[in-house]
Amino acid sequence: MKPIIVANWKCNPATIREAKFIFNSVKRELISFQRGTKDIKNVEVVFCPPFVFFSLKFNSGAGVRNKSSIFKLGAQNSFWEEGGAFTGEISPLMLKDWGCQYVILGHSERRGILGETDEVINKKIKTVLKVKLRPIFCIGEASEERKEGGALVRLKSQIEKGLQGIPQKEIPNIILAYEPIWAIGTGNACSPEEAQNVKLFLERILIQKFSSSVVKSMRMLYGGSVNAENGKDFIEKAGFNGLLIGGASLKPKELANIIKDIAGH
Repeated sequence: MKPIIVANWKCNPATIREAKFIFNSVKRELISFQRGTKDIKNVEVVFCPPFVFFSLKFNSGAGVRNKSSIFKLGAQNSFWEEGGAFTGEISPLMLKDWGCQYVILGHSERRGILGETDEVINKKIKTVLKVKLRPIFCIGEASEERKEGGALVRLKSQIEKGLQGIPQKEIPNIILAYEPIWAIGTGNACSPEEAQNVKLFLERILIQKFSSSVVKSMRMLYGGSVNAENGKDFIEKAGFNGLLIGGASLKPKELANIIKDIAGH
């Protein structure tokens, strides 16, 4: 299964000039790498910029939309309806028309800061799947839950509520992203050993809810203070199928090094 690297820019950068610089710098780094002995095509890279930067054609290999490119376009959010009188919202059909293939849903910042509930996230996942986009479904526990021993209970609840009513046949189209909230933006990433234990727990929950064959075809990502030093460990040691990267994705050299490291492993 090809590793997937998701660059979540969040509400950054401030200008299209900066966005263009970051993206073009990463492309240059990877083109140079591709000319060497390594094949960058064994990694899939998804850029999730703010909506206003979609015009930069992140889903292109050389300035042209190309579905075979390693670069894919993703969104940071989507509404739970396909259209209508919903001021300020972006529908998944609009995203699809832009060439978007992935949508981040359930990120802890939207849960904690903007009050999105498991029920809201569930509705969004269903609509995104309906229009044939791939949701990147985020789950994670807070530091208090971890300290009090309630982390696994919280993760189980998020999975069960977030995937409520979704047909088994759709599960392989969902990418599950484990992001411990206490690690996001802190510089204190989860250890590969702890992350692996959580991954095994999540797989058991999913197998109980669906089936082992379905779960084997589902990609699972790690996110939370990922950098060039630890990125490969979450794939090689913890067994994840890819990474969801926040802060480091805004640093062209850092992001390119993470991608190159995984492409060459």
